[in-house]
Amino acid sequence: MNLGKILKNVFLVVIFGLIITACATKKSVKTTTESTTTTKAAETQKADPIEKLDALMQGDVYIGSDTVGELASGVPDRVFFATNETILTTASRETLRKQAAWLRQNSDVTVVVEGHADERGTREYNLALGERRANAAKDYLMTYGVSSDRIKVLSYGKERPVDSGSNPLSWSKNRRSVTVKAN
Repeated sequence: MNLGKILKNVFLVVIFGLIITACATKKSVKTTTESTTTTKAAETQKADPIEKLDALMQGDVYIGSDTVGELASGVPDRVFFATNETILTTASRETLRKQAAWLRQNSDVTVVVEGHADERGTREYNLALGERRANAAKDYLMTYGVSSDRIKVLSYGKERPVDSGSNPLSWSKNRRSVTVKAN
């Protein structure tokens, strides 16, 4: 009798474990195209979402250009940040060097550096994070000879997303600092 109960309980535990394991297993399905005349555009549209994400992000920092405007001809207006970070990436520093060079040539222009965050976190936290990001960009511009009198800082936190999606790519586009002409 005792042995029967023990075997029954062991059997139930094993079955329960198998069910949990089966539910937790992520299955990947690869699709192949049967047509050899598929165009490059069609292949891009059918590309694995992970590959698209990897092409637009380095780590969790956005490296694409579809949301980037221009401060001036050939001078990008924004830089992107990692989650909860204010550290400038190599690409961000290059963009800010271009902005600083343009601002030194156009000494009558003043700018506002806007700090932004993604939708996650509280309003207060994201406003403070946006301000720290904008100040990081301002400080870098100042190290390249732009007077602090010409740069104002403004944080929007998560209030003005450039991409309203709720996924890693959208969040990475929204973690940014944007330099805007004030006059």
